[in-house]
Amino acid sequence: MITSNNSNLNSGRSKPDSDKINVMLVDDSAIIRGLIARMFKEEADIDVVASVGNGELAVKRLATTDIDVIVLDIEMPVMDGLTALPKLLALKPSVKIIMASTLTERNADISIRALNAGAAEYIPKPTSSRNMGGTSDFQRELLEKTRVLAAVSKPRTRRPLARGAQITTSVVGAAQPAVAVKKSLYKNEISLRPSPGVVGKPEIIAVGSSTGGPQALFKLLKGLSPSIKLPIIITQHMPATFTTILAQHISQASGRPCSEAVDGEAIVSGKIYVAPGGFHMIVENKGGQKVLRVNQDPPENFCRPAVDPMLRSVAAVYGKRCLVIILTGMGSDGKKGCEVITQQGGTVIAQDEATSVVWGMPGAVATAGLCRTVLPIDKLPGYVNDFALKGVA
Repeated sequence: MITSNNSNLNSGRSKPDSDKINVMLVDDSAIIRGLIARMFKEEADIDVVASVGNGELAVKRLATTDIDVIVLDIEMPVMDGLTALPKLLALKPSVKIIMASTLTERNADISIRALNAGAAEYIPKPTSSRNMGGTSDFQRELLEKTRVLAAVSKPRTRRPLARGAQITTSVVGAAQPAVAVKKSLYKNEISLRPSPGVVGKPEIIAVGSSTGGPQALFKLLKGLSPSIKLPIIITQHMPATFTTILAQHISQASGRPCSEAVDGEAIVSGKIYVAPGGFHMIVENKGGQKVLRVNQDPPENFCRPAVDPMLRSVAAVYGKRCLVIILTGMGSDGKKGCEVITQQGGTVIAQDEATSVVWGMPGAVATAGLCRTVLPIDKLPGYVNDFALKGVA
């Protein structure tokens, strides 16, 4: 039985149950560790096998214990989360790390740096222990992110999630149908759309991403040719504050101006726009001028911002003159929007499974036969360069 008692957890089994998802909690607050441990307590498939108060102890424990997922706090004495992260990944590259932090600009900045350094996910911690009760959105989100990431971390025993399983997003705190991780099934089902050769240069690039998205975005955008002056719009599943900091990091990584979209602003060439956390971002034609609108319409795919409304609007305004890129992420947000894009003659490409943290979103569009090509993240920039500059698929 798991309790919040430190000694009980820290003296856990040397050989955890390989059929379960083995979790380590790393937080300097024993109260927080105890609350999170109780959230996992009733889950038959999850076992908290270690609970420690700083990054140094986490590194020591990982060296001796089979662990699949680590919930890692940022601010801790002795060794903080950002310092511990590369050490933990060096010890066990397959371990999946969820950064946990309160929603401050400083912690959002550190979390995004951690994602770029190899963390798989992040989760905003509630502002008080009272909000971390057994029915909280935080609990549902933590449980489902743990399960999905463990399915990637433990291929030897992983069991695909049932279609009815629930995933929570940090954006709106609601449940989202899971997409099963089925490596062999995906490989057998990919059917690429035939290339018509020269199809005309796009006028806009639209990108959708979720889990693992920040690091994929940095790699994609950093590799784009300076000659590409197209506007780029991005919907990344993230809460407010995080998207503000994400835009700053994208600007630094890409060398292009990037900011959160502002309602009613004109779309200009050479700029990158990020959907603000908690708002859908869409494109409209206003008196011959293409503008961005942000709204708080109901969540789609249990997400806000969501990729589907962005893509529907892009298809309506740009028709076939658009290039859509679906990057790593949980769930299937973007699939329905890509169906509309392809109906209008637009082009969809996706990140491959091997380089995705979770091949949910790109896998959904790839297996639906909506993609012109499916490529590893390091090959995507070259394809985009050729397509955007030459109109060649």
